[in-house]
Amino acid sequence: MQKPSNFKYLLILIFVGLIVGSCESNPKKNKNTEQGEESPEAYTLVWADEFDGTGKPKSANWAYETGFIRNNEAQYYTNDPKNVRIEDGFLIIEAHKEKVINEAFVSEETDNWIKNKEFGEYSSASLTTKGINEWKYGKVSVRAKLPKGTGTWPAIWMLGENWKEVGWPKCGEIDIMEHVGYQNDSIFGTVHTEAFNHIKGTEVGKSIFIENPYDDFHEYSIEWTPERIDFILDGSVYHHFINLHKTNAEWPFDQPFHLKLNLAIGGSWGGQKGIDDSIFPQQMIVDYARVYQQE
Repeated sequence: MQKPSNFKYLLILIFVGLIVGSCESNPKKNKNTEQGEESPEAYTLVWADEFDGTGKPKSANWAYETGFIRNNEAQYYTNDPKNVRIEDGFLIIEAHKEKVINEAFVSEETDNWIKNKEFGEYSSASLTTKGINEWKYGKVSVRAKLPKGTGTWPAIWMLGENWKEVGWPKCGEIDIMEHVGYQNDSIFGTVHTEAFNHIKGTEVGKSIFIENPYDDFHEYSIEWTPERIDFILDGSVYHHFINLHKTNAEWPFDQPFHLKLNLAIGGSWGGQKGIDDSIFPQQMIVDYARVYQQE
Protein backbone atom coordinates (compact mmCIF):
# COMPACT_ATOMS: atom_id res chain seq x y z
CA MET A 1 0.00 0.00 0.00
CA GLN A 2 1.25 3.43 -0.90
CA LYS A 3 2.20 5.55 2.13
CA PRO A 4 0.50 8.97 2.42
CA SER A 5 2.51 12.11 1.80
CA ASN A 6 3.81 13.98 4.86
CA PHE A 7 1.05 16.59 4.52
CA LYS A 8 -1.70 13.98 4.25
CA TYR A 9 -0.18 12.06 7.15
CA LEU A 10 -0.23 15.21 9.30
CA LEU A 11 -3.89 15.79 8.47
CA ILE A 12 -4.72 12.18 9.47
CA LEU A 13 -2.94 12.60 12.82
CA ILE A 14 -4.82 15.84 13.55
CA PHE A 15 -8.17 14.21 12.66
CA VAL A 16 -7.53 11.20 14.93
CA GLY A 17 -6.42 13.48 17.76
CA LEU A 18 -9.65 15.48 17.50
CA ILE A 19 -11.75 12.31 17.75
CA VAL A 20 -9.86 10.99 20.79
CA GLY A 21 -9.97 14.38 22.50
CA SER A 22 -13.72 14.60 21.93
CA CYS A 23 -14.31 11.21 23.56
CA GLU A 24 -12.16 12.01 26.58
CA SER A 25 -13.89 15.34 27.16
CA ASN A 26 -17.29 13.65 27.54
CA PRO A 27 -17.56 13.04 31.33
CA LYS A 28 -20.69 10.94 30.97
CA LYS A 29 -18.94 8.58 28.58
CA ASN A 30 -16.03 8.17 30.99
CA LYS A 31 -18.41 7.76 33.91
CA ASN A 32 -20.27 4.98 32.11
CA THR A 33 -16.98 3.24 31.40
CA GLU A 34 -15.73 3.37 34.97
CA GLN A 35 -19.00 2.76 36.83
CA GLY A 36 -22.40 1.38 35.93
CA GLU A 37 -25.42 3.65 35.65
CA GLU A 38 -28.74 3.02 37.33
CA SER A 39 -31.26 1.11 35.25
CA PRO A 40 -33.04 2.96 32.42
CA GLU A 41 -36.14 0.84 33.14
CA ALA A 42 -39.29 2.86 33.81
CA TYR A 43 -40.30 3.07 37.46
CA THR A 44 -43.48 4.41 39.02
CA LEU A 45 -43.39 6.20 42.37
CA VAL A 46 -45.46 4.10 44.79
CA TRP A 47 -44.54 5.67 48.14
CA ALA A 48 -42.69 8.76 49.31
CA ASP A 49 -42.12 11.04 52.24
CA GLU A 50 -40.86 14.48 51.25
CA PHE A 51 -40.84 15.60 54.91
CA ASP A 52 -42.70 18.79 54.08
CA GLY A 53 -43.45 21.30 56.79
CA THR A 54 -42.51 21.14 60.45
CA GLY A 55 -43.49 18.80 63.30
CA LYS A 56 -43.54 15.06 63.90
CA PRO A 57 -42.90 12.45 61.18
CA LYS A 58 -46.15 11.15 59.67
CA SER A 59 -47.56 8.21 61.65
CA ALA A 60 -48.97 6.86 58.38
CA ASN A 61 -45.37 6.45 57.19
CA TRP A 62 -43.18 5.83 60.24
CA ALA A 63 -43.00 4.21 63.65
CA TYR A 64 -40.31 4.73 66.30
CA GLU A 65 -37.86 2.24 67.72
CA THR A 66 -37.15 3.16 71.35
CA GLY A 67 -34.63 1.99 73.94
CA PHE A 68 -31.43 0.03 73.49
CA ILE A 69 -32.03 -2.03 70.34
CA ARG A 70 -28.99 -3.68 68.71
CA ASN A 71 -25.23 -3.98 68.15
CA ASN A 72 -24.27 -2.92 71.69
CA GLU A 73 -24.77 0.66 70.59
CA ALA A 74 -24.30 3.43 73.14
CA GLN A 75 -27.32 5.56 72.26
CA TYR A 76 -30.79 5.19 73.74
CA TYR A 77 -33.39 5.67 71.01
CA THR A 78 -36.30 7.99 71.81
CA ASN A 79 -39.27 9.61 70.08
CA ASP A 80 -38.47 12.97 71.67
CA PRO A 81 -38.65 15.93 69.22
CA LYS A 82 -35.14 16.82 70.33
CA ASN A 83 -34.02 13.57 68.66
CA VAL A 84 -36.45 13.30 65.75
CA ARG A 85 -38.55 15.94 64.02
CA ILE A 86 -39.43 17.55 60.70
CA GLU A 87 -37.98 21.02 60.38
CA ASP A 88 -38.30 23.34 57.38
CA GLY A 89 -38.97 20.45 55.00
CA PHE A 90 -36.29 18.07 56.27
CA LEU A 91 -36.30 15.09 58.60
CA ILE A 92 -33.83 15.71 61.42
CA ILE A 93 -32.45 12.75 63.37
CA GLU A 94 -30.29 14.27 66.09
CA ALA A 95 -27.95 12.61 68.58
CA HIS A 96 -27.04 14.18 71.93
CA LYS A 97 -24.58 13.45 74.69
CA GLU A 98 -26.91 13.21 77.70
CA LYS A 99 -28.09 10.82 80.39
CA VAL A 100 -31.32 8.99 79.54
CA ILE A 101 -33.23 6.64 81.86
CA ASN A 102 -33.32 3.07 80.51
CA GLU A 103 -36.90 1.92 80.97
CA ALA A 104 -35.85 -1.70 80.38
CA PHE A 105 -33.29 -1.68 83.21
CA VAL A 106 -33.44 -4.74 85.52
CA SER A 107 -30.05 -5.15 87.19
CA GLU A 108 -26.39 -4.46 86.54
CA GLU A 109 -25.77 -8.15 87.16
CA THR A 110 -27.91 -9.41 84.30
CA ASP A 111 -26.09 -10.64 81.19
CA ASN A 112 -28.48 -8.87 78.85
CA TRP A 113 -26.80 -5.61 77.79
CA ILE A 114 -30.17 -4.06 77.05
CA LYS A 115 -31.27 -4.55 80.67
CA ASN A 116 -28.06 -4.07 82.68
CA LYS A 117 -27.61 -0.31 82.11
CA GLU A 118 -29.63 2.03 84.30
CA PHE A 119 -28.95 4.93 81.96
CA GLY A 120 -28.01 5.60 78.39
CA GLU A 121 -25.17 8.07 77.91
CA TYR A 122 -26.42 9.31 74.52
CA SER A 123 -29.82 9.83 72.90
CA SER A 124 -30.82 9.52 69.25
CA ALA A 125 -33.64 8.19 67.06
CA SER A 126 -34.50 5.34 64.72
CA LEU A 127 -37.50 5.39 62.37
CA THR A 128 -38.99 2.30 60.73
CA THR A 129 -41.79 1.50 58.30
CA LYS A 130 -42.18 -1.98 59.85
CA GLY A 131 -45.86 -2.94 60.01
CA ILE A 132 -46.87 0.19 58.09
CA ASN A 133 -45.21 0.13 54.67
CA GLU A 134 -43.21 -2.74 53.16
CA TRP A 135 -42.25 -3.47 49.57
CA LYS A 136 -41.09 -6.38 47.41
CA TYR A 137 -38.60 -5.35 44.70
CA GLY A 138 -38.19 -1.87 43.27
CA LYS A 139 -35.97 1.15 43.60
CA VAL A 140 -35.50 2.75 47.03
CA SER A 141 -33.86 6.20 47.23
CA VAL A 142 -33.04 8.41 50.20
CA ARG A 143 -31.38 11.81 49.87
CA ALA A 144 -29.49 12.75 53.00
CA LYS A 145 -26.68 14.68 54.62
CA LEU A 146 -24.67 12.68 57.16
CA PRO A 147 -23.49 13.41 60.72
CA LYS A 148 -19.81 13.99 61.38
CA GLY A 149 -17.36 12.69 63.95
CA THR A 150 -15.78 9.60 65.47
CA GLY A 151 -18.43 7.39 67.03
CA THR A 152 -21.28 8.22 64.65
CA TRP A 153 -22.90 5.38 62.68
CA PRO A 154 -25.80 6.55 60.47
CA ALA A 155 -27.66 3.99 58.39
CA ILE A 156 -30.34 3.69 55.70
CA TRP A 157 -31.32 0.04 55.56
CA MET A 158 -34.01 -2.63 55.17
CA LEU A 159 -35.09 -5.84 56.92
CA GLY A 160 -37.30 -8.68 55.70
CA GLU A 161 -40.98 -8.87 56.61
CA ASN A 162 -40.44 -12.20 58.45
CA TRP A 163 -37.84 -10.75 60.83
CA LYS A 164 -39.77 -11.57 64.02
CA GLU A 165 -40.62 -15.10 62.84
CA VAL A 166 -37.20 -16.28 61.66
CA GLY A 167 -34.82 -13.75 63.23
CA TRP A 168 -31.70 -12.13 61.86
CA PRO A 169 -29.94 -12.90 59.53
CA LYS A 170 -32.42 -15.40 58.04
CA CYS A 171 -34.82 -12.57 57.30
CA GLY A 172 -32.21 -10.79 55.17
CA GLU A 173 -30.80 -7.28 55.50
CA ILE A 174 -30.07 -4.69 52.81
CA ASP A 175 -27.82 -1.85 53.95
CA ILE A 176 -28.50 0.84 51.37
CA MET A 177 -26.00 3.13 53.09
CA GLU A 178 -23.87 2.85 56.21
CA HIS A 179 -21.18 5.25 57.33
CA VAL A 180 -18.84 5.22 60.31
CA GLY A 181 -17.44 8.55 61.44
CA TYR A 182 -13.87 7.37 61.85
CA GLN A 183 -13.77 6.48 58.14
CA ASN A 184 -14.95 9.80 56.84
CA ASP A 185 -14.37 9.32 53.12
CA SER A 186 -16.44 6.17 52.57
CA ILE A 187 -19.97 4.80 52.58
CA PHE A 188 -20.85 1.11 52.49
CA GLY A 189 -23.50 -0.94 50.69
CA THR A 190 -23.90 -4.44 52.13
CA VAL A 191 -26.14 -7.50 52.13
CA HIS A 192 -26.55 -9.89 55.07
CA THR A 193 -28.23 -13.30 54.85
CA GLU A 194 -27.98 -16.61 56.69
CA ALA A 195 -25.13 -17.65 54.41
CA PHE A 196 -23.55 -14.21 54.03
CA ASN A 197 -23.25 -12.15 57.22
CA HIS A 198 -20.69 -10.34 59.35
CA ILE A 199 -20.92 -12.85 62.22
CA LYS A 200 -19.42 -15.45 59.88
CA GLY A 201 -17.28 -12.86 58.12
CA THR A 202 -19.01 -13.69 54.86
CA GLU A 203 -21.11 -10.53 54.35
CA VAL A 204 -21.21 -9.27 50.78
CA GLY A 205 -20.56 -5.55 50.54
CA LYS A 206 -18.50 -2.81 49.04
CA SER A 207 -17.38 0.68 50.02
CA ILE A 208 -17.06 3.70 47.77
CA PHE A 209 -15.37 7.07 48.18
CA ILE A 210 -17.80 9.90 48.89
CA GLU A 211 -17.04 13.59 48.64
CA ASN A 212 -18.39 16.01 51.26
CA PRO A 213 -20.98 13.69 52.89
CA TYR A 214 -21.37 16.13 55.80
CA ASP A 215 -21.82 19.38 53.89
CA ASP A 216 -23.66 18.15 50.78
CA PHE A 217 -26.73 16.02 50.20
CA HIS A 218 -26.24 12.74 48.35
CA GLU A 219 -28.77 10.24 47.02
CA TYR A 220 -28.35 6.68 48.32
CA SER A 221 -30.31 4.03 46.42
CA ILE A 222 -30.80 0.40 45.56
CA GLU A 223 -32.43 -1.25 42.56
CA TRP A 224 -33.81 -4.64 43.63
CA THR A 225 -35.16 -7.27 41.25
CA PRO A 226 -35.64 -11.06 41.51
CA GLU A 227 -32.16 -11.44 40.00
CA ARG A 228 -29.98 -8.84 41.73
CA ILE A 229 -29.60 -5.89 44.05
CA ASP A 230 -27.62 -2.93 42.73
CA PHE A 231 -26.20 -0.33 45.15
CA ILE A 232 -26.16 3.24 43.81
CA LEU A 233 -24.57 6.51 44.89
CA ASP A 234 -25.85 9.64 43.13
CA GLY A 235 -27.00 7.64 40.11
CA SER A 236 -23.89 5.47 39.69
CA VAL A 237 -23.95 1.75 40.51
CA TYR A 238 -20.94 0.72 42.58
CA HIS A 239 -21.89 -2.74 43.88
CA HIS A 240 -23.97 -5.72 42.72
CA PHE A 241 -25.38 -8.63 44.71
CA ILE A 242 -26.50 -11.45 42.41
CA ASN A 243 -29.16 -14.11 43.09
CA LEU A 244 -27.32 -17.43 42.95
CA HIS A 245 -30.63 -19.33 42.75
CA LYS A 246 -29.72 -21.70 45.57
CA THR A 247 -31.70 -21.45 48.82
CA ASN A 248 -33.18 -18.80 51.12
CA ALA A 249 -29.89 -18.89 53.03
CA GLU A 250 -28.26 -17.09 50.11
CA TRP A 251 -31.25 -15.12 48.80
CA PRO A 252 -34.10 -14.30 51.25
CA PHE A 253 -35.10 -11.31 49.12
CA ASP A 254 -38.29 -12.62 47.49
CA GLN A 255 -40.47 -11.05 50.19
CA PRO A 256 -41.44 -7.53 51.28
CA PHE A 257 -38.89 -5.49 53.24
CA HIS A 258 -39.35 -2.45 55.47
CA LEU A 259 -37.14 0.66 55.59
CA LYS A 260 -35.18 2.05 58.55
CA LEU A 261 -33.46 5.41 59.08
CA ASN A 262 -31.30 5.75 62.17
CA LEU A 263 -28.33 7.49 63.71
CA ALA A 264 -26.44 5.14 66.03
CA ILE A 265 -23.58 6.10 68.34
CA GLY A 266 -20.77 3.70 69.15
CA GLY A 267 -21.59 0.02 68.97
CA SER A 268 -19.83 -2.97 67.48
CA TRP A 269 -18.76 -1.07 64.36
CA GLY A 270 -19.33 2.62 64.93
CA GLY A 271 -17.50 2.53 68.26
CA GLN A 272 -14.36 0.69 67.17
CA LYS A 273 -12.32 3.91 67.43
CA GLY A 274 -14.19 5.22 70.45
CA ILE A 275 -16.65 8.12 70.69
CA ASP A 276 -15.58 11.75 70.51
CA ASP A 277 -17.87 13.50 73.01
CA SER A 278 -16.85 16.92 71.71
CA ILE A 279 -18.84 16.49 68.47
CA PHE A 280 -22.36 16.55 69.89
CA PRO A 281 -25.04 17.28 68.94
CA GLN A 282 -24.90 15.66 65.50
CA GLN A 283 -27.62 15.38 62.86
CA MET A 284 -28.56 13.14 59.96
CA ILE A 285 -30.69 15.37 57.72
CA VAL A 286 -33.01 13.65 55.23
CA ASP A 287 -34.52 15.48 52.27
CA TYR A 288 -36.73 12.63 51.04
CA ALA A 289 -37.36 8.89 51.04
CA ARG A 290 -38.92 7.39 47.89
CA VAL A 291 -39.90 3.94 46.67
CA TYR A 292 -40.49 3.15 43.00
CA GLN A 293 -41.68 -0.06 41.37
CA GLN A 294 -42.00 -1.28 37.82
CA GLU A 295 -45.51 -1.63 36.43
